[in-house]
Amino acid sequence: MDSFRALVVDKADSDTRLSLEEWTPERLPAGDVTIRVAYSSVNYKDGLAVRADGRVVRNYPLIPGIDLAGTVVESTDARYQPGQAVVVHGYDLGVAHHGGYAEYARVPGDWVVPLPTGLTPRQAMAIGTAGFTAALSVERLEHMGLQPGKGTVLVTGASGGVGSTAVALLAARGYTVAASTGSADAHDYLRELGASEIVDRAETTAESDRPLERTRWAGAVDAVGGPTLAYLLRTTAYGGSIAISGNAGGAAVSTTVFPFILRGVNVLGIDSVLMPLNQRVALWQRLATDLRPPRLEESIAQEIPLEETPKALEAIHRGAVRGRTIVRVGG
Repeated sequence: MDSFRALVVDKADSDTRLSLEEWTPERLPAGDVTIRVAYSSVNYKDGLAVRADGRVVRNYPLIPGIDLAGTVVESTDARYQPGQAVVVHGYDLGVAHHGGYAEYARVPGDWVVPLPTGLTPRQAMAIGTAGFTAALSVERLEHMGLQPGKGTVLVTGASGGVGSTAVALLAARGYTVAASTGSADAHDYLRELGASEIVDRAETTAESDRPLERTRWAGAVDAVGGPTLAYLLRTTAYGGSIAISGNAGGAAVSTTVFPFILRGVNVLGIDSVLMPLNQRVALWQRLATDLRPPRLEESIAQEIPLEETPKALEAIHRGAVRGRTIVRVGG
């Protein structure tokens, strides 16, 4: 490994510049495990990382990519051996620590998850951070009592990475799923994934002066936040839960105490960034077995080479990416 390709974002005055560069191993950060990266993926946070106003990157220059899958080439951590297939995501990867958009990465051993039997590196990145977040949302909702047959589950931001995976997961587990989207051309795609009802985004973002409305949803997976979360609070059934993981629709939420004290609605914050390693490993095992998204590579994911990643990053920030985008880094 004399040199390797890396997609690098750097700050220039008040703007950012993204370029494909040749790096040497000495430029990688300190860490216990060096990985030859096979695949990464495109997540909303990656789209923010390359923007001057994204507010997620803590130091420049930086190799973005908040997840990766590949093979260990060097390790000082006895848990990981050369040749072992692994997955890394979360923590500071791709925001303060060089990430997955490079042919090599070096990370702390406590960030590394052994690739579960039954998943290839490509399949792991078809899931990626967004798919992992969707699975964590479903797991938490079921822990709070959600079961098939209790009513319809609404997924917001349904054509995105978290949303599309959540629709497919819930439908495969026997739930009746409604999908909320503002993309009219995504309706057929979402029905293919298992949605039985399409809810226009205009409905879920509309203002209301009513603290509570007619109950419609047994639970929800919300990747949007803002007015959409306020709508869900007004319309979720008694004792229902909302798993929220994003703020693409805004960080501020206008609500009252009534959904909580009159209907017992629960809001479940979903964070995969600092999730403890043992829990992370356990959920990846489920993603390889009972929580594996159906038709993962056929319906949910598309693949691009590293060179085309800048276009995909720009598109995901505009909300123009459907499902999951895999980045082929080292093949």
